[in-house]
Amino acid sequence: MMKLMHSLFFVAVAALVYLSDSLPVEAANNSNTSHTLSQELQSRILQQYQGADHLGEYDEETSIWPILKGDTILGYAFETDDHVSIPAYSGKPINVLVSFDINGIFKNSWVLEHHEPILLVGIPAHKLWDFAAQYIDKSITDKIRVGYSTDPSALTVDALTGATVTVIVVNDTIMKAAHKAAEKLGMVEAKSKVKVLPATVKLDAFKEANWQTLTGDGSIRRFHLSRDQVDEAFKGTEGEGVDEASLEEKQDTFIDMYYAYLNAPTIGQNLLGEGEYQWLMKELKEGEHAIAVMGSGRYSFKGSGYVRGGIFDRTQLNQGEDNTISFRDVDHYRLTDIYTDGTPDFKEMSIFIIRPKFEFDPGANWDIELLVRRQTGPLDSVFMSFTAGYQTPETYIDRPIQPIVEAEEDLPIWVSIWQQKIFSITVLVISLVFLSVVVFMQDWLVRYPKLLHKLHTGFLIYTVVFIGWYTLGQLSIVNVFTFTHAAMGDFRWELFLMDPIIFILWGFTAATILLWGRGIFCGWLCPFGALQELINELARKLKIKQIELPFALHERLWALKYIILLALFGLSLESMSTAERFAEVEPFKTTILLAFQREWWFVTYALTLLFISIFTRKVYCRYICPLGAALAIPTKLRLFDWLKRRKECGDPCQLCAVECEIQAIHPDGTINANECHYCLDCQITYHRDTKCPPLVNKAKKRNKKKLAPDLKPINAVNVG
Repeated sequence: MMKLMHSLFFVAVAALVYLSDSLPVEAANNSNTSHTLSQELQSRILQQYQGADHLGEYDEETSIWPILKGDTILGYAFETDDHVSIPAYSGKPINVLVSFDINGIFKNSWVLEHHEPILLVGIPAHKLWDFAAQYIDKSITDKIRVGYSTDPSALTVDALTGATVTVIVVNDTIMKAAHKAAEKLGMVEAKSKVKVLPATVKLDAFKEANWQTLTGDGSIRRFHLSRDQVDEAFKGTEGEGVDEASLEEKQDTFIDMYYAYLNAPTIGQNLLGEGEYQWLMKELKEGEHAIAVMGSGRYSFKGSGYVRGGIFDRTQLNQGEDNTISFRDVDHYRLTDIYTDGTPDFKEMSIFIIRPKFEFDPGANWDIELLVRRQTGPLDSVFMSFTAGYQTPETYIDRPIQPIVEAEEDLPIWVSIWQQKIFSITVLVISLVFLSVVVFMQDWLVRYPKLLHKLHTGFLIYTVVFIGWYTLGQLSIVNVFTFTHAAMGDFRWELFLMDPIIFILWGFTAATILLWGRGIFCGWLCPFGALQELINELARKLKIKQIELPFALHERLWALKYIILLALFGLSLESMSTAERFAEVEPFKTTILLAFQREWWFVTYALTLLFISIFTRKVYCRYICPLGAALAIPTKLRLFDWLKRRKECGDPCQLCAVECEIQAIHPDGTINANECHYCLDCQITYHRDTKCPPLVNKAKKRNKKKLAPDLKPINAVNVG
């Protein structure tokens, strides 16, 4: 056991040393929340403007700094977070420091802050900075695409291999924020505050049609690329000559893709069949649209690189100049069959949902864009985008009579996020209500040990699979620091409402801590803690010998997690970014959020902790977890103590203390609420008159009294 602990310590230290050495100091220290920039960043901005000598005062109304030469304005600087909030792969926006001159030419583009897992550990941060620097000398009015593009009007920037999704978001962030900043300055015309009403679909217009008819009238469009066409597109780039077709293969199909707008009944019902079409229309909420994409050939329009929670980085739609529609995994359904007569065979078929936030107009032209990558080195790639158009046939739609109306204000981003996650939210809330019922009915449930054990085990499995791996609802010490810093500074509820699962879990956890202590979360709702407990349960069923530390040593090791908490909190006061990196002492990101898709040292650290759990229950939770330490502090303020004890507990009875699998009961019989995980095993023993020694003794006395003969006392007789 001690050798395992030593190995665990070595791996943890190695990982933290790596993080410390690789920490990008500028990105960590330059995050701006008070609208001031470091001297280094100011110098970085000014050196791009000939004669510029200082930044003017930050304008609270426009969220922009003027760049001055004396009293003359040479340009403007701003942070993208002040103008747009576009979630990246991590679900959080990427903050970029941008400046452009009075002609709208970019002069600076520098990433200040990001939370992308693949870039925090894995791809060096300077590669993201190099990507952002490509915007310098381009105009805020340019149409910029990531990777090469067949669109002659578009400028391109090189993608970042392994982080395509991230840089696509960075591109949108920079261009949209720059346009909004320029609007406020009057440099470009503000987007019209009126909008054209979108066309509506004629839901009663259905006509039976076969594949030939639908492709003939443009209801279904074809996008075919031969290998020769792809090779031609890469000529003159670093991708030329890579994976090129031989002379005999040049006319082979690279991809043969068909795509169609499904809301129109003549298209959707003929393709999907009546039952599937009606199901789809019920699934679609107001303002949502669906397209079908079907493909065959050597290239996949979906690819195999996307993961749950991620973005499809090969396929997207474009409608208008600045409406790029990307798809996440929650926007995708697998299409299993097509019912239209004459349909060819396809290698893959999908349905993609266009969400209301994109304000898609089925009556307007749109393009489907396919991104093709060629590997040019171990870490380098070049990208080429190919586009094909679509126009919904006029017979399927109605144009609005009054085309112009005043635009409504956009809903806050967090509202749309909550709407998109309504299923996960509903299931989570139901489970939390169920857990509350368990806590309130604990005195009744503990009288049925087998039932309670099955409920607890089932809930732990749900916690790992649904709360953890499905919704990514793993609370972290970083959440605590974020809330603390927000409370000390500019507190905004919108920041915490951006992730509804985490918000709901924190709300429930805070309430249960004040009522009963940290045990409800640590024993029932922490995915990593639940995974450890399930592993230990399995080990006990397999009769694997368990190791328990002497209570004196165990009690002193409790302090370790509080020391880790204080160290991380101190780091957070200096730099939240640094604290986030050293918070990798939590294996949550590796195990739950990234499902072990990380470097070997992180995986080794997490697996070592889980391996130790085979022999000792929840070692990480007991001795290392800074989140558990943070939750233990307000536990002192809990209102209720519903875990019952008797005067015999501890002296002479030690049964509960011996049986407590995380050693939260002191030898004197008292339960340490700071360490208790509310498994309720001690309460099962407390109420069990065949197991609890005080109850057993009382039962014996009662039985002995019942069995004693009913004898009358004999009076003594004095014999003289």
